[in-house]
Amino acid sequence: MTYKILFLDIDGTILKPDHTYHPKTKEAIKQIQEQGMEVFLATGRPAHELSELAEDLNIQSYIGYNGAYAVYQGSNILDAPMKKDIVLDYIKIAKEHNHELILYTSESNYTINVDSPIVKHFTELFQVTNKALYAIQEEMTNYVLGASLINVRPEEAYLYQIDDDIRLADVNVNGLNNCYDVIRLSANKGEAVKVALKHLDISPQEAIAFGDGMNDKEMFETVGASFAMGNAHPDVFQFAKYTTTNVEEAGVYQGLKQLGLVK
Repeated sequence: MTYKILFLDIDGTILKPDHTYHPKTKEAIKQIQEQGMEVFLATGRPAHELSELAEDLNIQSYIGYNGAYAVYQGSNILDAPMKKDIVLDYIKIAKEHNHELILYTSESNYTINVDSPIVKHFTELFQVTNKALYAIQEEMTNYVLGASLINVRPEEAYLYQIDDDIRLADVNVNGLNNCYDVIRLSANKGEAVKVALKHLDISPQEAIAFGDGMNDKEMFETVGASFAMGNAHPDVFQFAKYTTTNVEEAGVYQGLKQLGLVK
């Protein structure tokens, strides 16, 4: 099979818990690029938090906000904000139940309580540092591209299932419990991958994806070769065609080696 494009999740796939990556991961990406393959980052992180890693890995294309926004070599190819009424309902629910909520726009990150220790812990784990956290404001609710729910017990998750377009995905990061990514059926990594493939005239069977979280489910279901990292959330493996080693053991490199694409 000839592959033409590679989609890579970041946290738990490229980056280890200490925010570094295995040297073989970078080398594998370089080898893939030298073969003329396109490489996209595909992450739940906001786009304004990607520049340093993208530059270091020489990657100019990315999917951010769990599939709500995508850029190909500097040009925007997807921009799908959340419905304002859902955003407003989420703010109300979080306040009523003492949950924490982070909302992401293309410019900044917003939360109910900027001084919350659990929010600060979350932002440290995901390196949400390029833009400060701001208190949620009415005027920004039209431009929300993604959301994270924090300190929501499993039995409370139903409170946020207020629209048929929404599902919640457990955040697969050590040190975080009761945290969820808000995933939309109409705007997720899989749908964003489809946009990128159409833009580049590449078939799904010619695409590869690596990930470790339930926010990667739709992406795995879209591409021809999907790899679950060894450290992936237990529920993820059923959606991946292949399994590779964990992020500490250069799972991206090892998976691409399985396909005979790197040395």
